[in-house]
Amino acid sequence: MTLKTALLSKRVMMGTVLGSSLLLTACQEQSELSTPLQESETNTLGSALVAKLDIVNPSSFKRPDEPIYISYYDLGLSQAAALTVKTAEQVVASQAVDVDSDGELDGVYFIVDLNDKPIEVTITRQSKQPLTKQTKRVQADLAHKEGGEWQPHSRPPKHQIGTGKKEYVGGRFKNVNELTPPAYYTDHSNWIRYEGPGIESDKVGYRFYLDWRNGFDIFGKLTTKPVLHTVGLDGYDSYHDKQDWGMDILKVGHSLGAGGFGLINEDDQLEHVAEVASRTARILDNGDLRASIQIDYQGWTNSYQQQNLTANISMHGGSRLAHVQLSTDKDLPNLVAGVVKHPDTEFIQGDLDAMSNYGYSYIASWGKQSLDKSSLGMAVFFKKGDVIDVRQDKNNYLAVLKPKGHTTQRTDYYFASVWQPESGINDKESFIEYLDQQAQRLTIKPRITLHTTVTAKQTTQKLNAVAAINWARALGDSELQRKTLSYQANGWDVNRKRTPKFEYDIIGLQPYAYYQLGVATNEQVYKDVITQVTGSFIDQQGKISAYKQSNYNIDNIPPGRNLIQLYQDTKQPQYLTAAKALREQLHLQPRTSQGAFWHKNKYQHQVWLDGVYMGMPFLAQYASLFETGHQQQESFAEVVNEFKLTREALRDPKTGLYYHGWDESKQQAWADKQTGVSAEFWGRGMGWLAMAVVDVLDYIPAQNTKQRATLLAIVNELATDIAKVQDAETGTWWQVLDKPSALGNYQESTATAMFAYFYAKALNNGYINIDYKDTALLAYQGLLNQFALVHSDGTVSMTNQCYVAGLGFGRDGSYHYYMSEPVSKNDPKGNGPFILASLEVAKLLTKLD
Repeated sequence: MTLKTALLSKRVMMGTVLGSSLLLTACQEQSELSTPLQESETNTLGSALVAKLDIVNPSSFKRPDEPIYISYYDLGLSQAAALTVKTAEQVVASQAVDVDSDGELDGVYFIVDLNDKPIEVTITRQSKQPLTKQTKRVQADLAHKEGGEWQPHSRPPKHQIGTGKKEYVGGRFKNVNELTPPAYYTDHSNWIRYEGPGIESDKVGYRFYLDWRNGFDIFGKLTTKPVLHTVGLDGYDSYHDKQDWGMDILKVGHSLGAGGFGLINEDDQLEHVAEVASRTARILDNGDLRASIQIDYQGWTNSYQQQNLTANISMHGGSRLAHVQLSTDKDLPNLVAGVVKHPDTEFIQGDLDAMSNYGYSYIASWGKQSLDKSSLGMAVFFKKGDVIDVRQDKNNYLAVLKPKGHTTQRTDYYFASVWQPESGINDKESFIEYLDQQAQRLTIKPRITLHTTVTAKQTTQKLNAVAAINWARALGDSELQRKTLSYQANGWDVNRKRTPKFEYDIIGLQPYAYYQLGVATNEQVYKDVITQVTGSFIDQQGKISAYKQSNYNIDNIPPGRNLIQLYQDTKQPQYLTAAKALREQLHLQPRTSQGAFWHKNKYQHQVWLDGVYMGMPFLAQYASLFETGHQQQESFAEVVNEFKLTREALRDPKTGLYYHGWDESKQQAWADKQTGVSAEFWGRGMGWLAMAVVDVLDYIPAQNTKQRATLLAIVNELATDIAKVQDAETGTWWQVLDKPSALGNYQESTATAMFAYFYAKALNNGYINIDYKDTALLAYQGLLNQFALVHSDGTVSMTNQCYVAGLGFGRDGSYHYYMSEPVSKNDPKGNGPFILASLEVAKLLTKLD
C-alpha cells in the first residue's frame, strides 16, 4: 500500500481528517450519502462542540487585537446561540453581533492576537457555568437632556439667525438608544451631550455632530476604559482641556473633520450633508468588543436630488479604526471622505499603483494639529477600485469614492486617528509604518480554516457515486437559491457590484456546469440555467449584449459552449449566429509572433495561462460541429498549437509547473527581462490549463492521432507534476503551488476542484494510469473536508476561493500580490469546477465499484 493510498483510506473511510475533537458524534459509519444535506440531520448538534478554526497570521508583523467574525449561518446554526470561544483551553472574550444591521444577531465576534504561530480556536455551546467577566473595550453612547426647556437660541450660528433655532436650558442628561433632534435644534443647542452620538474603543473616541455641520471629531484617550458616558456632563467646556481620561483634540471648523463624508457637487466643490429633513441617530451594537451606531439622513437635499442616506459606523476593541458604511436610495456620481486640512500639516498618500483594485490604500495628514499642540495623524483608508480621485480644497484632504450597488448604492471606508500622547508614535515615519500595516491588515485577512460539526456529519460519511452527485446537486441548488439567476442580462453581478458582462465565469463556466449536472441527473431545472443566464444575452438577431468584439478579450469566449448547446437543443438560429460572432473574434484575435492568442487587446503581447481554457474548448467544439475539411483541420491544429506554445512559454522545466503569464515583449513590470514570464506558479492558473486539455480532447477526432498524442503527453506530464505539489495531509493544493510554508499562503479551493476534475476525467477517459485514482479521490475528499460548508438550512457553501488574480494595472505578479487578492466563497469560478469535479468523481467511483 502506498503512502497516498494509506492516507486516502484513513481520511475517506474513517473520516479522521477533521480531528477526533470534531467527531464526537459525526463519525458514524454509513454506507452511503444518499441525501447528504437534509435539514433534519444538519439542524441537530449531538455535541457541545460547534466548530474548530485554525487561524494564521498572513503578515510578517504581529497583528494584535485582530477581529474575527463567524456567522451563525457558517457555523451551521439556525439561530443565535450562547457560545464559548476558546484558544488553548483559555476562554476568549466574545460577543454576539448584528453586522448587517438588520436588527437580528447574525454571528459571533471575538478578538485574538496573531503572532508567528497558528492559533487553534474551538467554539462550543456555552456551558451552564458563568464565564469570566469580560472587559468592556468599546462603547457607543448617545444622550440628551430632559427636565429643562427649549428657549430661543441666545447665540445662534450667524447663518441661522432668525431661523427659529433654539437652545436647551437646564435639565440632566439621559442615555437613549435612538434620537431624532427637533427641527429647531442646531449646533451649540446644549441638548445632546457633546453634540451627537459617540463611539470609542480602548484607544480613541469619536463624536459625530448631529446637525448641519456633519463633522467628525476626536476624543484623545489616556485610559483604556470607556469614558464617553462621563464626558460633557458639565456642558462643553471641560473636555476642551486635558483631563485624566484625555480631551477633545481636534478643531473641525468647516471641514469634514476626522473621516467625515460629503460629496463633490456639479460645481466641483465639496458639499456637506447639511440640508436634511431629519437626522436620526441610533445605537445598534454596544457590546464588550464591538460597538456600532447608525445615522439616518432623511430627505437629504443635495445639488443632484433629494434622497435618503444611511451611515453605519462601527469600531472594535484594540483599534483606532472606525468603519463607515454608507448607503443611499438613489444613484450619486460620488461620495467623498476626508480629513481636516490644518496649516503646516503634511499630506501623505499611500501607493495606488502597486496593488489590485481590492487592495486598501489611504490619504492622511500628520503634524502638530492637536488642540494640545501634540502630534496628531489622521487617515482615511479605501479600496483602490473605489477611488475616483484624490484632491484637496481649502479645508480638507479628500478621497472621492464611487458608490456601487443595484437597488441601493453603497460606499465603505475606514478612518483613524493617532494621537502622540496615547500612541507613542512621535514622527511621520512611524505614522506611515502604522498606516502601511493597517492597510495590509485591511487588504489581507487572516487565513481561517473552519470545520463545523454540522459539516463533518456529511463530509465524513463514506464517499460513493451517489454522494458525489448529491454534493454537486447541493451546491447547485444552494447557488440557485442565492444568486445564480441574478447573473442574467440586466441583472446584478453580486461580487463585482455591477451589471453582468458576457464573460467566462458567470455566463460561461457556471451555467455550463449546471447543464452537465442536468445531463447527469436528468433534471431540467439545471439545464435551464444556460437559457435563463447565457441565453438572456442573445437577442432574436443573434446580437450579444454586454459584449464588444473589438476588445478582443478571450475571457468573452467560454459562454460560446453554452450557445452551441442552446442551438443544439432548440435549433433557434440566433444562438448559432452569436456563436459565429465569437468564432470570428478568434479569427481576428491579436497574436504573438508565433501565433499564440493575446489575452486581451489591452494586454498586448501577453499570453496568460487562463487563456487556453477561455478559448480552446470552444474553438475545438465549434470546429468539430460547424467546420469541415481544411478549415476544420486548421482549427484543430490551432487548438493544439495553443497548448504547445503555452507550454513552451510558460512551463518551468525544473518543476514542471507553469507560470501565470508571459510577455513576449518583456516590457511588462511583472515580466522577467530575460524570459518574459511572471514570477509565481498560481494554483488556479494551472487549474485552467488542466481542465482545458482534458476538455478539448472531447472534440479532437480519434483519427488525428498526432494531435491527440501531443495533448495526451501534456495530460500525463501535468498529472505527474501537479501531484508533486499536492498537500499530502489534506489532498488539496495551495494558492501559490510550490510554497506551502510561505507566509500567508493558503489551501485554495478553486484549484483543488479543477485538479480533482482533471484527474477524474483523465482517469474516466483512459488518458492516465489507474494509479492516479488515489490522487483524484484524495483531492475530491480534500475538497469536501477543507472547503465544503453545510448550513443549518441544508444549503452548502464552497469556501477559501481566490476571488480573482491577474497581471498588470498594479498587479505585479509577486508572491505578495497573490496573497493580497480577496479570499471569497461561492464564486462561479469555484462553483463550476466543484460541480464538474463531483460529476467526474461520481463516474470514477461507479467504475471502481
